[in-house]
Amino acid sequence: MSDLPAAPAKSGKELTLRGIALGVLLTLPFTAANIYLGLKVGLTFATSIPAAVISMALLGLLPGSNIRENNIVQTVTSAAGTMASVIFVLPGLVILGWWTDFPFWTSFLAVVAGGFLGVVFTIPLRRALVTNSDLPYPEGVAAAEVLRVGEDVRIGGAEAREGLMALITGSVASAGFVVLTSMRLASDTLQTFFRTGIGASGLGFSYSLALMGAGHLVGLSVGIAMLLGIAIGWAACMPVLTSLAEQHAPLADFVTTVWRTQLRFIGAGAMGVAATWSLLRTIGPIVGGLVDMVKNSGRQAVGDQSDRDMPLWSIVALVVGSTLLAALLAYLFVGGTAIAGSALTIALIAIPIMLVWGFLIAAICGYMAGLIGSSNSPISGVGILAVVGAALILGASFGGIAGAEKPLVALAIFITSMLFAAACSSNDNLQDLKTGQLVGAAPWRQQIALLIGVVAAAVVVPYVLNLLAQAYGFSGAPNLHTVTSQPLAAPQANLIAALAQGVIGGKLDWHLIKIGAAIGAGIVALDELCRWRGWMRMPPLAVGFGIYLPMSATLPVAVGAIIGAWYDKVVKTERAQRLGTLVASGMIVGESLFGVLNAGLIVGFNRDAPLAVVAADFPLADAVGLVGFIGLVIFLYAWLFQKARA
Repeated sequence: MSDLPAAPAKSGKELTLRGIALGVLLTLPFTAANIYLGLKVGLTFATSIPAAVISMALLGLLPGSNIRENNIVQTVTSAAGTMASVIFVLPGLVILGWWTDFPFWTSFLAVVAGGFLGVVFTIPLRRALVTNSDLPYPEGVAAAEVLRVGEDVRIGGAEAREGLMALITGSVASAGFVVLTSMRLASDTLQTFFRTGIGASGLGFSYSLALMGAGHLVGLSVGIAMLLGIAIGWAACMPVLTSLAEQHAPLADFVTTVWRTQLRFIGAGAMGVAATWSLLRTIGPIVGGLVDMVKNSGRQAVGDQSDRDMPLWSIVALVVGSTLLAALLAYLFVGGTAIAGSALTIALIAIPIMLVWGFLIAAICGYMAGLIGSSNSPISGVGILAVVGAALILGASFGGIAGAEKPLVALAIFITSMLFAAACSSNDNLQDLKTGQLVGAAPWRQQIALLIGVVAAAVVVPYVLNLLAQAYGFSGAPNLHTVTSQPLAAPQANLIAALAQGVIGGKLDWHLIKIGAAIGAGIVALDELCRWRGWMRMPPLAVGFGIYLPMSATLPVAVGAIIGAWYDKVVKTERAQRLGTLVASGMIVGESLFGVLNAGLIVGFNRDAPLAVVAADFPLADAVGLVGFIGLVIFLYAWLFQKARA
C-alpha cells in the first residue's frame, strides 16, 4: 500500500513548541516501557501510532492544531521510543563485568552520537527509499491513515466517518483479544514441536492481529518470501541441525536451543548477504539522493516544502560532530586498561567504523523497516553482524597486546552500542518520513523533530537502565545485588556479549554464518530470476527474516499478506481497498495502545501478568485462543465485505 497518494505540504503550524513538548513528555513512559520489555522478553513495540492517537486527543482540544503538528508529536515520540532498543547491546558491558552501572554521560553521549548519525545518514536515503521507492512501510502508512482519519473527522463527511469506524473496528478487535490473552483466558501463541524423519522441528503462530494487519499492509510478495524463509529454516535446516546435535533436554527446549544457538546464525548470514545485495541494488538512487541534496542545499523553498531537507552545512556539521564524539568516547573508554597505549589509534579506527559501517547500517535498517515495518525488522540481526565486524577489526589490530582480551571485548560491545543506536534511529526514521510524505509534512522539520527525540531518549535511557539494574539485575551478570531474585533475561545483550567474546577469543563457530551466506546468495539468484522472468518478486531480506525470526512472529505476517491480497483482488474498488487498509491499521493501533498500557501495569505492579484472572495453566486457554483469533479474523473481513457491498 505504499502507493497511497502523498498529500501536498500546506501552510500552518507544524514544528511548534507545544508539539515538541508533548512529544518529549510522552518519551518518558514510552521509552521506559520499551526498555523494560526489551530486557525482559527481548521485544519492543513501535510508539508512533500510540503517540499519534494521544496527540490527536490532546492537541485536538487546543485551537489551531492540524495533521502536521500531530505528525511532529508522533515523530519525536517514535524517535525516542525506538532508541530504547540500544538496551539490546549496552547491558552487555554489565553482563561482561566491565561496568557495575551505567555512567550517565558516557551512556547519554553514546546514544546521542549513534542516534544523530542514524538521523543524518537517512536524509540522503529519503529520496531513494521513500520518495522514489515502492517499499510498503506498513507502520508509516498505518500512522498516516490514523492522522488522516483524525483530520477528516474534524472536517466532517460520511466517508470520514466510515473510515473512522473501520479504524475503530480493527483497533477494538485487536485490543480486545490482547486483553483476553493478558487475563490468561486465552493463549497468545500456538506452539508445537515434533520429530521428523531425520530430526525434529516445530510450528509456531502468534495470535496477533497486529502482525496480521502488518501482513495485509506489506503485500503478497513479502508474505510469500517470508513463507519461503520459514520453509528453508524449519522444514529444511532445523531437522538437519537437530539430527546432528545431542538431545539433553525435553523436545521443546531442545529445538528452541538449536534455533537460538544455530538456526539464527544461519539466518544472520543469509540476512547479511541479502542486505548487502539490497543495498547494492539501491546504490544508484542513494547516490542520486546525495546529488539532489547537494544541488538543493542552497534552495530556500517558501511554498511547497515537501521535498526540502535540512541544510547541507548542518548535515555535514552533525556528521563530523557525531563521528568525532564517537571517536572521543572510544578514546576515553580504554583509558587505564591494557590497551590504553593504543587509545589514539583506536579513536582513529573508530572514525571509519562509525562512518562506513554506520551508513551501511542506516541503509540496511531503513530498507528492512520499509519492507516489513520497524517493529518486525530483525534489528538484532544487524547487531550480530555489527559486533562480529567490530570484534574482528579490533581483534586483528590489537589482539597481540598482553591482557587485551577483556578490554577489547568491552570496546567491541561499546562501539557496537553506538552503531546499534544508529541502526535503531534509521530503523524508525524512514518510517516517520513516509508518514510525513503521506500527510504533507516538510522533511526538514521532521528531521529536527527526530534529533530532538534522540536527545530525549538519551536522557531517559541511562536513568531507567540504572533503576532496573538495581531492582532486577541482568541474567549472566556477575555479583548481582538486587531487590529481587529474578534478574531480567536481557537475551540480546547476553548474545552480543557472548559473540564479542567468541570472536576475540577465537571460539566463534563460523560455519553456520557461512552456510547462511550461501543460502542468501541462492535467494538473491532466485529473486533476480523472478525479476528477469517477470514473476512475482522474492525480496531476499524477507526470506532472510523468515529464517532468522521466530516462526511465531513471521507466519502471521505471511498469512495476513495472503488474506489481504485475496481481499483486494475480490473487492477491486479503491474505496473497499482503503477500508481494508484502515482495518489493518486499526489492528496495529489497538495492540500498540494496549502494549503501552500493559507495560505500565507490569512495571507498576511488578508482575508478569498483572491482569491475570486464572492460573497460567488454564485448561481452556488454547481452545479459546485459537477459536477467538480465527473468529475475530473472520468477523473483521466479513465486516469489510459487507461495507464493500454497501
